[in-house]
Amino acid sequence: MTAPFEPTAEQRRLARGMSGLGLPQEQIAMLLEVDPKTLRKYFRDDLDRGMAEANVKIAQSLFNMATTGGSVAAAIFWMKARAGWREKHDVTVKTDSLEHYTDAELQQMIQAVSEALAEAEAREAGNTAIGRTTALIEAE
Repeated sequence: MTAPFEPTAEQRRLARGMSGLGLPQEQIAMLLEVDPKTLRKYFRDDLDRGMAEANVKIAQSLFNMATTGGSVAAAIFWMKARAGWREKHDVTVKTDSLEHYTDAELQQMIQAVSEALAEAEAREAGNTAIGRTTALIEAE
């Protein structure tokens, strides 16, 4: 029977650092020469802490750059991509009550929207290589 795996302090340090840099776990496992399952089992805390520590450093950097007038583009990208930050978009949809329209008027609206949609789809199809090829074949 083989002895259970025991990570070294150096392996833990490397796993934490690589995780913080955003390397995928498969690559970290390859570089540490362990199976990905072994990495997740024995290095779970190091993987989690590495990402969290990197996010803290970048957040601090973003704060410092934002408060001193420095460039924040790289820090914002990191925070969106790695820390789950996102821009908030509020969308409000207002509709008129359809009760005051007659059935005929509603049918006309539906028909107009259907035709506009069909035209947009046709334009989109014509903008693709397949659509242009189909149009050429149909023109012959």
